[in-house]
Amino acid sequence: MTEERAVPGARAFEELVDRLDYPMLIVTAAAGGERSGCLVGFGTQCSLDPPRFLVCISRANHTFSVAARGDHLAVHVLDRADHELSVLFGEQTGDRVDKFAACSWRSVHGVPVLTDTRAWFVARVLERVPLGDHVGHLLEPVDGQAPERIDLLTFQQVRDMEPGHPA
Repeated sequence: MTEERAVPGARAFEELVDRLDYPMLIVTAAAGGERSGCLVGFGTQCSLDPPRFLVCISRANHTFSVAARGDHLAVHVLDRADHELSVLFGEQTGDRVDKFAACSWRSVHGVPVLTDTRAWFVARVLERVPLGDHVGHLLEPVDGQAPERIDLLTFQQVRDMEPGHPA
């Protein structure tokens, strides 16, 4: 048993967060001629004025190394209709697969934006914060697209996926 899991209340915490339902995101990055993207469950708005968003990327993920070198990230807020894209970016790893060859995208501020998603924003990376096995990227939105309505794809709808890089 790891030290963290030996902490009283850790099991209750794990059981509780396993029941939470939060939006799933695809984060894409580009740096040094390399593109990458992954399915992310840890992301939240963290300031209204100025507008800020925090997205956390696993250190084990291929996207982590590309995001660490980039100035901007694209965050795609997924609709239930985007489930197929969530499988591509959640179950495949950029270590072995060019995910962008299997979907349509365009470059915005130098990062790939998936054109089949209706909700996205591109943001400047302001700060990177170590947060355990993930690194938080504090973002300042600079461009984006928001639909009138979105039927969010959530964690509970993708929880049975086999991740390309297990945590």
